[in-house]
Amino acid sequence: MPAHIGITTAHTDGTQRLDRRYTAAIENAGGVPVVLPITASDRTVEETLGRIDGLVVPGGPAVSEGLTGPLPEELDALGPRRAASDRRWIEACWQAGRPILGICYGMQRLNALAGGTIYGDVEAEHEGAQTHSQKRGATTHPVTLHSSSHLHRWLDVDTLPVNTRHLQAIATVGEGFSVAATAPDGVIEAIEHESGRLFGVQFHPERTGDITRPLFRAFLGHARTASVPSSA
Repeated sequence: MPAHIGITTAHTDGTQRLDRRYTAAIENAGGVPVVLPITASDRTVEETLGRIDGLVVPGGPAVSEGLTGPLPEELDALGPRRAASDRRWIEACWQAGRPILGICYGMQRLNALAGGTIYGDVEAEHEGAQTHSQKRGATTHPVTLHSSSHLHRWLDVDTLPVNTRHLQAIATVGEGFSVAATAPDGVIEAIEHESGRLFGVQFHPERTGDITRPLFRAFLGHARTASVPSSA
């Protein structure tokens, strides 16, 4: 039975949007993507929770919780509707023990909700930071995977070439999380939770095809067995 993976969506001027590469990544890894609504209804979340095995929180605008400094002018702030909706989906899945994969904004949001802090502008605040906002899709720098991490085991490599397009980054990890990968300048590129069910990557694995497909396959494997309630 394939894993059904909920994917949260962007919200702009009353319209929900989702990059098709997220759904394609889930399908190519053997799963069934379920596009989730922007919602203020706890009932909708509760009813849908029984139909999904895991959650992907994709890229988006600026995280506003736990900031260590001001946002750069060119970065859009997260709107209140998506902020509230994403929090509902994340907290419901977290409490139900559903695996969660946060990508870019999604990783930062998981970290902030766990009490971690976020650089408002990583290139201004992190000493020695390289340029982390570059052309979409290009693999522009390597990340080093920590040998004890799930990410290292899933991908079976020590370093990984990634694309990078973010102005924010994790400053300190939230409760229960640990660093799973870093960029050459020390910026945190991946985190994972001690529960073994919550993961985050700063880069965009949906855009790098075969290189990161094992990540999605492993995440789907976790989702297929996600029936034990989390104590996180």
